[in-house]
Amino acid sequence: MEHGTSLTSLMIVVGVAFLVPVLLHRFKLRFLPVVVAEIIVGIAIGKSGLNWVAEDPYLEMLSSLGLIYLMFLSGLELDFSLLTSKPGAKTSGPNVMKVGFAVSAGALLLAVGLAFGLQGAGLIEEPFFFAIVMAAISLGVVVPVLKEKRLIESRIGQVILFITVVLDFTAMILLAFYISLRSQDLYVMLQLVLFFAAAYVAYRLIRRTLNRKVSEAIKAGTIQIGTRAVFALILFFVVLSETLGVEVILGSFLAGAIVSLMLPKKDFVHKLETFGYGFLIPIFFVMVGADLELGALLREPSVLMLIPVLLVCFYVAKMLPSLLLRRWYAWREAVGAGVLLSANLSLVVAAVEVGVKFGIIDEQLRGALILVAILSCFISPILFSRFFPKATPKRLSIGIVGANHITLPVSLDLEREQYDVRLYSVASAEEAAKEPKTSRFPLREVDKLEPEALASAGLFDRDVIVFATADDDVNLSLAREAKERGAARIIARVEEPDRLDVSEGEIPPDVQLLSSLYATRTLLKAVIEHPSAVKLITQHDDSIQEAELHNPAYDGMALRNLPFLGDVLVMRIFRGDSFVVPHGNTEIKLGDRLLVSGDVEEIAAVKREMA
Repeated sequence: MEHGTSLTSLMIVVGVAFLVPVLLHRFKLRFLPVVVAEIIVGIAIGKSGLNWVAEDPYLEMLSSLGLIYLMFLSGLELDFSLLTSKPGAKTSGPNVMKVGFAVSAGALLLAVGLAFGLQGAGLIEEPFFFAIVMAAISLGVVVPVLKEKRLIESRIGQVILFITVVLDFTAMILLAFYISLRSQDLYVMLQLVLFFAAAYVAYRLIRRTLNRKVSEAIKAGTIQIGTRAVFALILFFVVLSETLGVEVILGSFLAGAIVSLMLPKKDFVHKLETFGYGFLIPIFFVMVGADLELGALLREPSVLMLIPVLLVCFYVAKMLPSLLLRRWYAWREAVGAGVLLSANLSLVVAAVEVGVKFGIIDEQLRGALILVAILSCFISPILFSRFFPKATPKRLSIGIVGANHITLPVSLDLEREQYDVRLYSVASAEEAAKEPKTSRFPLREVDKLEPEALASAGLFDRDVIVFATADDDVNLSLAREAKERGAARIIARVEEPDRLDVSEGEIPPDVQLLSSLYATRTLLKAVIEHPSAVKLITQHDDSIQEAELHNPAYDGMALRNLPFLGDVLVMRIFRGDSFVVPHGNTEIKLGDRLLVSGDVEEIAAVKREMA
């Protein structure tokens, strides 16, 4: 096609980016990740295939923005609360930071050893450069795959993400130092140091001057102000990177990490992801495939021979250190993590351009490394899907402190609805002296209702924590402790009317208050005004629960076409901060929360399918 400024190529790329997930769903190709399919389609319509995509400044700019935004979202995915163990909390997995650094160090050392081995065999001439390339990991592939498999918020998902970040960061820094040493230009090294110093100063200024205004706007979901602040932050760090001669992907990643530290609401993060994964990021992946020229590689036998050797080295360098995860996880999970960590793309593309510029590698090796990176991005997600066990829906765990006439029957009701419930209470001296007996309640007795005793009993590991003792002071004190320990959702019983008005300091933010007096008044009023609604909520024949959609197979599907609803009734669809009154033609979207009514077992089946 003729080169020039035209929207035709952009239309083609955006069109195929739209068709890829549709066709994957239509032909049930769930084993193939969307990002890999986008690269393959890019090869088909690009220079190595139909040549429908011309060199175009619009596409180049949008592709670059796609990579920048992808790195920003990768930084945004970091859950800093998982990087260290919470005090007093028991975890089922490893310490994210310790294991992440250990696996990363092993991968770096192994990559150096493999690179010198290739040099000894006469296959390469610059072992340090190839070691850096082999040690890098593609955040652009790892993050979408983890999100697609719903592992990004799990502990093993955060371990994989942290290893990816450490190795990618380290590879970027080592590449900059290597180039500065090789070119004997200390100014390049100084630029890198200045970048990190400037980034740290900017972060401190943002936290000090804008924390209360912008951060609270982001948390409150004021999308217009929050979005402007986020894009200003991205562009600031990108411009800072360019000014100091540092890779822009490093700057955009730091911008994402800073926004993550401000703890934005999930609804706001979802809107940011929608813009990225819906528009910019697919363009980047399609263009990676479109720019690859396979013909030039096939004409060079020595390069062809090097491709499988490099591909094996990519996998060995990551999979062997990843076996350390076997200490906490099954073989399939440890091997699957190593396979996914072997995917490499964005930094390879950046590194080979630098390598050609400084005469470290020639054009043939450049093409070979890019092809190896693309092959790893094609193979790794598929093997990861095969190796890694499918995520099973986790039962919501509820911890209730205080056994009384309110909590005891509620615990049984929740158990019948398949929640993981545990009651925590103090045993009296008489009961402690008696022989232990089996209780029909999910009761766990502790010595005292104090933080350490409750932490040892596993209370603070629960998804929802309810403090419902008869003492308001105890409930509020434990609620503050739970908040400090990072509990996600807290409910505290408060009966004193004067305390029901949330005051700063006494009642932690985001803690829901429960008053039996107000609850009784509200229920009586509802029975008088809306008796049918109360009957629907309180009847024991059916259950009312929330089911959240994470299965991409049903994204955009009308309710009438869902094959798994059966006799389950969809009463409301909650989407972000609003709700939708459902009809047969109502389409559900990823992240929607469906308020459903029906048999407990049927609702459980619906939840499994939607997950």
